[in-house]
This record gives sequence, structure tokens and C-alpha cells, in this order.
Amino acid sequence: MMSRLLLSGAVLALTTGVAQADYTLHVLHINDFHSRIEAVNRFDSTCSAEEAEKNECFGGAARLATKINELRDGLRAAGQNVVVLDAGDQFQGSLMYTTYKGAVEAEMMEKIGFDVMAVGNHEFDDGPDGFSAFLEKVSFPVISGNIDVSQSNVLAGKVQNHVVLEVGGEKIGIISALATDTPETSSPGEAVIFQDDIESLKADVATLEAEGVTKIIALTHVGISRDQEIAAAVPGIDLIVGGHSHTYLSSTDPKRAGAYPTWVSREDGSMVPVVQAYAYSKYLGHAELTFDDAGNLVYAGGNTILLDASVTPDPEIEARVKELAGPIEELKARVVAEAAAEIDGNRDNCRQIECTMGNLVADAMLDRVKDQGVTIAIANGGGLRASIDAGPVTMGEVLTVLPFQNTLSTFTVTGDVVLAALENGVSQVEEGAGRFPQVAGLKYTFDPAQPAGSRVSDVMVNEGGNWVALDPAKEYGLVSNNYVRGGGDGYRMFRDARNAYDYGPDLADVTAEFMAKMGAYTPALDGRITRK
Repeated sequence: MMSRLLLSGAVLALTTGVAQADYTLHVLHINDFHSRIEAVNRFDSTCSAEEAEKNECFGGAARLATKINELRDGLRAAGQNVVVLDAGDQFQGSLMYTTYKGAVEAEMMEKIGFDVMAVGNHEFDDGPDGFSAFLEKVSFPVISGNIDVSQSNVLAGKVQNHVVLEVGGEKIGIISALATDTPETSSPGEAVIFQDDIESLKADVATLEAEGVTKIIALTHVGISRDQEIAAAVPGIDLIVGGHSHTYLSSTDPKRAGAYPTWVSREDGSMVPVVQAYAYSKYLGHAELTFDDAGNLVYAGGNTILLDASVTPDPEIEARVKELAGPIEELKARVVAEAAAEIDGNRDNCRQIECTMGNLVADAMLDRVKDQGVTIAIANGGGLRASIDAGPVTMGEVLTVLPFQNTLSTFTVTGDVVLAALENGVSQVEEGAGRFPQVAGLKYTFDPAQPAGSRVSDVMVNEGGNWVALDPAKEYGLVSNNYVRGGGDGYRMFRDARNAYDYGPDLADVTAEFMAKMGAYTPALDGRITRK
């Protein structure tokens, strides 16, 4: 058996006698790649040349290829068994996707050599046609057990429920499930029919067990909380490799969101390991499983591996990525809208008063999700990095305003939480803090002469075209960006929000598309924020 040092972390043996167990499987995995074909910086945005010179880049397809090949080749040379899995959401999140619409993601996955991929919700962001085009470019199975695509004229026959891999003379069953709220977070269309994930997984386990498959991995895109519910409820699963919630698990890093693996107990006393590897290819997950002769899991361990500057990017893939990046400069020059007047994104304004850029971005967010029952938008002023001149607006200008690759986040909170968020937003206005709340669907007054925490008054929300007072006990649907929803800029009150979904489309794309449909966009102040 290989040295445990490769796993760089604590492990858990479920029974004694691990060394005598018959079959060991190594699972290399990623999730929520989100089109990070190029390396990313510490903010998960595309790494700049200056940051690269300082060795401050992580991940990217070339670095991911190096580490997967290194581990896979080394393990196989040592007589070990390896599979490489992706838990979904290759699509959406960088200009590589905006430019090539999944073709580059398919090319890189083929070059790296994935064995199986789960369907993620963002694979439907350009509808069934966009996903179908990707499926036609890859040779490995893409699976999801709880979606029925048989009624789709473009997807029928292209997505399997599950797959069985032959690895080292043993059959490994891979089953899958996709978040059932995907119709609300993406665009699968009416022809894609969703089924209950737990019932679907139970059925697929039963099918595999009837075929004599005793080693079963669930490759899911439902989020860490649902993964743990699945682990407890579905007998027969030996490992869950998850995605969707961008959860950083580690067996060594104290900054982790949870342990790698995270163990879940079943009623019968057995335990199921759950793993996930954050997102954006910043980490590669490496799980090790050992089974006895009867196919029972007797050992599971592993860790996530940080893909930092110590990992040399694959030179062939790196050269290809640079070639693909060329036309992106052209994209930045593409005119996407027209501004009838200058849109003010000045830092001094957007961090202390209502500004026209704040109104634009908040309005764009709210417009995008208004059909989801969302009525309030909050945009942090610090997320607005520039103004836009009157005249033609290029995508490069929009990206200069919104450079962070933040995604839309929708969630539900009560009115008292909305008030707490606004108080937080104006609590450091004297310092020009980036938390200042630009808003849509909402009006408020604040008095910086009052103590922080007691500055906001006269909060009104728009309900059916009428302005009514905020009800502290009432629940409201909000939209912001994933940074704010995750507690950034002091918005910790949003961390425990209900129905949170942090991985919508890129905020820059949302803003550009909103401006485009408005014709010549006319910026305006309308009194939604009053400063005493």
C-alpha cells in the first residue's frame, strides 16, 4: 500500500486490519470549477501578470493537469487504482465561458482525462442546447440520476443515470443527483424533469447492487448539507463526492469549513465519508478508500491539496490557455450597451451616498431575479470600482467597474435582519468603508451623527408599486452578491439566511445585459437613500 504521506492528513480506519484489506481506490476530485481555465488569485478572480510574477496564483487548468497527472501516474506506477471525478459546474464564471460557451472546458477536461462528471446546475445556464454542445465534445460519461432528459430533443440519450467503471478488476458504481431547485437557479427548460434526489439515489443503488456492484460512490451536485442528509438516508453508498456549496474541507487546515472527510452516521451504526474540494480548481481533492473482500468500506482518508505556485503548470496546456486568452482582449473591447450620460461610480460617492452606479447595479440584480419572488437588492459600494463615461459602453468598462467575478446570491431574511444589514452598511461611512449599501426595491434614511447601530430610519420597501414600511417580522427575498451574502463587509447577519443560493450568474454579465436591454441607459438618482 502507498505511503500515507501522500494524503497529507488525518485518516480514520473503520475496522482493524487495514493492511490486509483487498482493494484500495484513490479518488481524485474537483467541483465547481466555474470556468477558471486561467489561474486565479486569492479573490478567485483571474490572476494578473503582476500576481503571477509574485507567485500569487492558484489553480487553473494547466496547474490542475500537472497535479492530477503527477498523482495518477505515480499511483498507477505503484500498482494503485485511481479514478478522476468532477462533481459539476464546469460552466459560468469567467470570460473563458463568456467567450467559448463550454468548448474550452470540454477541451481541458479531455486533455486532463476525467473519468466521470456530474451535471451541475450551471451546465444549464445557456439552456439545454448549450449543455448539449458540451456533451458532444466530451468522451467521458456525464451523469445525473434524478433528472429525466428523455423528453428533451437535444439531451435525450446524452445524460446517464449512473455508470459502472472497471478499475483494477473491480466494478465501481458511480451514481449522481442534481439540486432540485435548478429550474430556479439556471435554465434547464420544461423538458428536463426533476425527481427527488434521495429516492432517485436509493433506486440507483438498488439497481447496481442487483448487478453485483458492491462499491458505490455518489457524485453529487446538491451542496454539503444535502449530501449529509443523503449519506444518512441512502444505504449502500460508500463515499459522497460533492459540489454546489463550494465547501472547503481539510484534514489539516484550521481555516476549513469542515473535516476531510466529514463523517455521517447511519441508523445502523455505519458511517459514510463525505468530501468536497472548495471551488475554482484552487484545491484538488484526494480521497483513499479501502474495501474488504465483501465490498465493505473499512478505511477512508485523504485531504484537499492546495494548487499554489509550488505546482508547475503543464507547459502544453498553459500555452494553449494563453492562445485562447487572446480573443478575450477583443471581448473586453466589445460594445455591449450605450450610456446616455456618465454613470458615477466614484469611490467617494458610492461609499457614502446614493450614486448612479449603485442604482444601476442594484437595479440590474433585482431585475434579473424579480421573477423568483425577490423584492430587495443590496450592493456593497466597495464592489463598484469605476465610473463609465457617456457613449458606447464596452465589456471591458463593465468589468473594470465589477472586476471580482462575484455571482448573484439570493436568500430570505426577516425585516429585522434587513434593518441590521443597513445599519452595518452605514456603520463606517466616516471611513469610506466598502460596506455602504446601495439598494433597489428599498428606501432608507440614515444619520451619520448618530452612534453606529442607530443610524437608519424610515426604511420603506416597494410592494406592488407601493412604498410601505419595512415589517421587522416579515420575510423578504433579497439579492446581493456572493461576497456580501457570505458575510463580507460585515454582513454577517446574512450568513444564516434561509434559501441561500450564492452561485448565480456573474454580476458583470448581469449588469451588461440589463444595460443592453434598456437601450441608451439613462443614469439617475431617485432619492432611495437619504443622508441627513
